[in-house]
Amino acid sequence: MSFHAFPHAENHTEHGAVVRDTIIGFADGLTVPFALTAGLSSIGSSRLVIVGGLAELFAGAISMGLGAYLAAVTERKHYEVEEAREKREVEEAPEAEEEEIYEIFAAYGMNRDTVLPIVEHLKGNKEMWVKFMMAFELNLQRPNVSRAWISALVMGLSYFLGGLVPMIPYFALHNVNDALFASIGITVVILLTFGYIKAIVTGTTKTSAVWSAIQTLCVGVVAAGSSYGIVRGINSIKPVDV
Repeated sequence: MSFHAFPHAENHTEHGAVVRDTIIGFADGLTVPFALTAGLSSIGSSRLVIVGGLAELFAGAISMGLGAYLAAVTERKHYEVEEAREKREVEEAPEAEEEEIYEIFAAYGMNRDTVLPIVEHLKGNKEMWVKFMMAFELNLQRPNVSRAWISALVMGLSYFLGGLVPMIPYFALHNVNDALFASIGITVVILLTFGYIKAIVTGTTKTSAVWSAIQTLCVGVVAAGSSYGIVRGINSIKPVDV
């Protein structure tokens, strides 16, 4: 019987970087603007909540996007610097680089005689030799050139959409307290749902997903409660007459 008749299917998460950026952006977008609008609502002005919330929302989305872009650019630059160093080492100190290959495979219990054909093969192709050292010695993979812009767009947009959720009631309701309670209700549901889906997408069990949902909710509640209490406390302080 041929083994090819039953191909081995592996279940791995695809587009991991995009999923990661979406999760980070949406999670921060849910938590930070929710905490801010909850805090500002203690002052009692819906207009202040909307203006302050929108300012934070746009600034936060831009900041998250730029941060993701700069992180991706830095990662690419770091790879290029390390790659150039490896090329020099392969050219100038090949014996030392050969020993490093033996050391890499020794960690897997492979002796020098077993590894020798691999070493000889890599010595005949310096481009593959450098690629091998980048992957196995430095644990670095070549970053996608377009990754920086994609990461910036995904994270910024995810933050904006996440932050827009808790602000919707303030546009629809005139009473700031009613809007606050509606915002809390909507955000609690979204936080629980998001926490659960986030865990499922990353491949965890349903039990772990439930705990992830509860943890996500707790973070949002603590952030919003702290913001509300701090702003209310500051607002209650009477200015000192000079």
